[in-house]
Amino acid sequence: MKLKFQLYILSLWLLFILLFINKINIPMYFKKDWRFIGFYEFIKNNIIPLISFFMVLVGFIFYFRFRYIISGNHSLPEKINKIENVNWEHLTFLTTYVIPFVTFNFNEDRNGLIFFLLLFIIGFIYVKTNMFYTNPTLALLGYHIYKISTTNRENIIIITKGILDENDWIESKLLSDNIYIANKTTNR
Repeated sequence: MKLKFQLYILSLWLLFILLFINKINIPMYFKKDWRFIGFYEFIKNNIIPLISFFMVLVGFIFYFRFRYIISGNHSLPEKINKIENVNWEHLTFLTTYVIPFVTFNFNEDRNGLIFFLLLFIIGFIYVKTNMFYTNPTLALLGYHIYKISTTNRENIIIITKGILDENDWIESKLLSDNIYIANKTTNR
């Protein structure tokens, strides 16, 4: 599975956690014996939260796979000549997609279908346009986004755990087209 798609699913990790919390319904049957209503009823009443919980687990798998992929070989060190912090793009994704989706009304079957179709369409657009790096989950995990120019490349997008400044040296690894994962280095 392509890394871009995995990062998009990881970007929805926060959405699925919020959906799980918002929609979970644990009904209890209270009579004289105080019994649980049963797993069939529980599953029937909690399809969306259970799908959300499953997607959170998938997100964890994709995160550890992402960490494994980025731990591999990096390029030779390059000096940053020009840098622009674009961390605000995380907020664009969050306010445009995550917040409205949490308030989605799932009481009608058709709305659930529309919800998942919208997630699919948005994911397709984000992967095709290489906007997958605007992932709010990466921001929560401590990653930053920069648009930089180095001695060898111009106007590339860098995702990094650390804070970068002009004249810093980085080692990078290509994720997709013009998007790299990078680490600050002292090697020159």
